[in-house]
Amino acid sequence: MEKSDNLEVIVEKIIEKVGPQLVMGIPLGAGKPNPLVNAIYQKVKSNQNLSLTILTALTLQKPGENSFIEKRFFGPLNKRVFGNYPELEYAVDRDKNKVPTNIKIIEFYYPPGKLLNNSYAQRNYLSTNYTHAVRDILDRGVNLICQQVAKREVEGDTLYSLSCNTDITVDIINGAHQRGMSITVVGQVNQQLPFMYGESILTSTHFDLMLDDPTLEFKVFGPPKMSVTAADYLIGFHSSTLVKDDGEIQIGIGSLGDALVYALCLRHEENDRYMDYLRRLDISPQVFPVLKKFGDFGHFHRGLFAATEMFVDSFIFLFQAKILKKKVYDHVVIQRLLNSGELDEDFNPGIIDLLIREKAIGTILSRKDFEFLKEFGIFRQSLKWVDNKILLEDGTSIGPNLLDNMLTIKSRCLGSKLRNGAVSHAGFFLGPNSFYKYLKDLPIATRKLIRMKQISKINHLYGHEEIDRLQRKNGRFINNCMKVMLNGAACSDALENNKQVSGVGGQYNFVAMAHELPDARSILQLRSTRTNSKGKVESNIVLQYGNCTVPRHLRDIVVTEYGIADLRGKTDEEVAIELIQIADSRFQSQLMAKAKKTGKLPYSYKLDERFKNNFPWKIKMFIEAEQEKGFFSPFPFGTDFTDEEIKIGKALKYLKKIKGSKIGFLFFLLGSFFYKVDSQKFVGLLRRMELQNPKAFKEKLMKKILLNAFEKSSS
Repeated sequence: MEKSDNLEVIVEKIIEKVGPQLVMGIPLGAGKPNPLVNAIYQKVKSNQNLSLTILTALTLQKPGENSFIEKRFFGPLNKRVFGNYPELEYAVDRDKNKVPTNIKIIEFYYPPGKLLNNSYAQRNYLSTNYTHAVRDILDRGVNLICQQVAKREVEGDTLYSLSCNTDITVDIINGAHQRGMSITVVGQVNQQLPFMYGESILTSTHFDLMLDDPTLEFKVFGPPKMSVTAADYLIGFHSSTLVKDDGEIQIGIGSLGDALVYALCLRHEENDRYMDYLRRLDISPQVFPVLKKFGDFGHFHRGLFAATEMFVDSFIFLFQAKILKKKVYDHVVIQRLLNSGELDEDFNPGIIDLLIREKAIGTILSRKDFEFLKEFGIFRQSLKWVDNKILLEDGTSIGPNLLDNMLTIKSRCLGSKLRNGAVSHAGFFLGPNSFYKYLKDLPIATRKLIRMKQISKINHLYGHEEIDRLQRKNGRFINNCMKVMLNGAACSDALENNKQVSGVGGQYNFVAMAHELPDARSILQLRSTRTNSKGKVESNIVLQYGNCTVPRHLRDIVVTEYGIADLRGKTDEEVAIELIQIADSRFQSQLMAKAKKTGKLPYSYKLDERFKNNFPWKIKMFIEAEQEKGFFSPFPFGTDFTDEEIKIGKALKYLKKIKGSKIGFLFFLLGSFFYKVDSQKFVGLLRRMELQNPKAFKEKLMKKILLNAFEKSSS
């Protein structure tokens, strides 16, 4: 590995090694080495003899500061939250439709909704499952990998951690070597990254070049947490009843994930209150029969294990609440014995007999047996293997024949607790600044409980099925979706007109996996309605939709704020009924009529009275009443937004909503000029927007509009 602190030198060496046609893979999310990527981009941009293809996903950008209001609102926020995070210049050019002809940007996952109206991005979206991304990147001829890494000195050796992006980098490198492809691997050190363990750890031999310049280090991208709505909370509450103690969990990103975690923490820490909420909300096995077999409402005694492509920041609150505490071990025999209850983490000397019985070790110890026993803490770490014997700390040797030396080995060699367990396997992570700080501040032994792994070891069972089946007991794969059809198919990534909203990611993989594990369930969380661009409310449960992410034959559980629909093993008629029951009541008659017209419901069908009161105002009243008691905060786990920014943000959302109606917006504008609002009431918000003493006409106009928005949104 060649190491340099000179960015220009590294770029020249890359071109020297790779040649004039660069096909660069960079990690999704926060693992991109922005200064290095920008330097390569500018080099190719200025030289038509070079070409560059960028293969990546989830390009992160600070909120835009294009309009007057955006500059006033996001300017101070961006400086405070994102600090010296350098914008990716290829993304800036793509936004402006100025990508050079010798450069191509291909992504397989977009920030949700960010690039809906960007023609370049829409044309260059690559639809692929997360587990197939490696194959597709290799097929496109990747010859360069660039990634930021953390580093640490361990016993005189420098180790590098892929940190937030262990997901597909190693698989790409290994895949290229297996295909006989030449690939150059370049790292950029950024010590602001948490140093993570597991398969994240690489040595210098894995890299061809390393850029190590502390002046180029930058703040890891940390998006602020968004607010949790009343509907989100009810979706989280329903989903929480499906999570079993002594189980496994995957959680999606965003406010729906936060709502679920909040409900799980309440269930564990204040179970009486949790049960009272379930009673008042009528969430029970009598209403939702799936809870009889697959539900759970009690404390987490054994706890949960997480096998998740993305370790969302919400997981740390499960960890702190001692819910995410179930350790798994990457050894079939040990995990099987733990599952059966024959073995505990705090083991006794009988563990040796169990391991012999299960043929995990031989009666004559080999070096391999010895290393296995040390790896999992069964033998003490201070023991050594010398001349085919166990060497104790005092210099005494014990022969390898277990039958002859069993009493001595049991009394003098054993540890007391299993080691190298993990409470989570994760491919990548992304979260607010507080999340990264929490990970960095964790003691190393605790941080190792969050084991980073390749996506190929997380998102499917192939190649490691036996251990995964043992570790993913009572699996609950919980994801978010946008639309669900009355036949049970779901849309999660694109619109009916083929515009790409985000990406498939790993959703399909986890849904399929839930059908392969005997006690697992896939749970798709869905807000029952949305407000479209014209300000009109529409149902997210529909007869049919022109895009499908999860096909109907993989239908399983769908959860809205109004309940739980169990679709697995059901007929089309039963599926339609289950979904209509959890739809918003403003759309149930319409859905029933469509289903009857297409022959999926009999004309005699009538909706059960229990499900005819699915109205948002009922949910809102319930949540607001509990908020007055200190529960269900809009930001249950904190946020980087200040109190003033939260109020301003609420007003800006209000403005965006009313813009959908031309007449409504016109009346709003007229009201802004003719109805006087007490500016002293909102002086702090005006000061934050630098509009307390406007001088220019534009500023005076914006002050009037914002004051009206503050008044309307606060009431």
